[in-house]
Amino acid sequence: MNKKMYSMAICSAIAGLLLVMTGCDKSESKYKMAEGKIFGTTYSIRYEAEEDLHEQILQCLQEFDNSLSMFNENSIISRINRNEDVETDAYFETMFEEAQHISELSQGAFDITVAPLVNLWGFGFQNKGEVTQEKIDSLLPITNFLGVTLSDHHIYKRDERIMLDASALAKGYACDIVANKLAEAGCKNYLVDIGGEIVAQGVNQEGEKWKIGITKPIDDPTGSVQELEDIVRSGDIKMATSGNYRNYYYKDGQRRSHTIDPRTGYPVHHNLLSATVVAKSCMRADALATTCMVMGEKEALAFIDSIEDAECYLIVADNKELKVLTSEGWVQLFE
Repeated sequence: MNKKMYSMAICSAIAGLLLVMTGCDKSESKYKMAEGKIFGTTYSIRYEAEEDLHEQILQCLQEFDNSLSMFNENSIISRINRNEDVETDAYFETMFEEAQHISELSQGAFDITVAPLVNLWGFGFQNKGEVTQEKIDSLLPITNFLGVTLSDHHIYKRDERIMLDASALAKGYACDIVANKLAEAGCKNYLVDIGGEIVAQGVNQEGEKWKIGITKPIDDPTGSVQELEDIVRSGDIKMATSGNYRNYYYKDGQRRSHTIDPRTGYPVHHNLLSATVVAKSCMRADALATTCMVMGEKEALAFIDSIEDAECYLIVADNKELKVLTSEGWVQLFE
């Protein structure tokens, strides 16, 4: 697949996210909005229905949290990380199987056993440690997706120090779960946004395809500045974005991003600022976007090119300008 490249002059920036834009209709409408906080982020869900489904959505999200939240000490994944004997559920097993699949495809660039390294660098669910080469070298042998298996609703580890981090799939997977719940309730038109990951179906309250903005990757830890880089319109999309524009810190004059390369043990350092991926599920799009951020633009483009039903939109730093690299299929997807 050929890759099309667009370059444009933009202010200095660092990453990207998704901003949902919906029109406002002053007439009475059956469209409803559910908003709140979950998983340490926000959710915004617009849907067309006769009844209010917010409580059902919240219940669904809480069940999901009880399975896959690393910040919920009673969740299944937290108990697995403490080496407790716990039976896995359908949420966990679906996540685990998808994670292992993406790890195989990416040859380890994506790896949910990266948790100890993420914690070491200060971006995980445990306190940051003092980073030394010796510590990194000690964690690399247990950062290997082949060292953990699922059998008969139980996780088995090759080394008890192995811990799992589902954050690179969880928001996207949660979008899929909520979208499925809405569809089961008879909704045909809805948009689910959890922390910037998106599942959209049908039309908005103005009868038009949903408008989804990709923001310029601006170095803004507060999240208060959001300028659109592009807008896509779709009536059926699962989309996720990964970037390093907010979750980072400086140490000894070096910027350290939250994206850790499980192959090296270090935060990534390249010109790819953000990666937006469309795939057959939002969970897969979420995982693939993270994988792209680990790889960098050249490896990422070749990787997405090798995957069926996946397209990408990459924003890359080029001196004081930004370049947008997309797969050829991306353009065709939104014609």
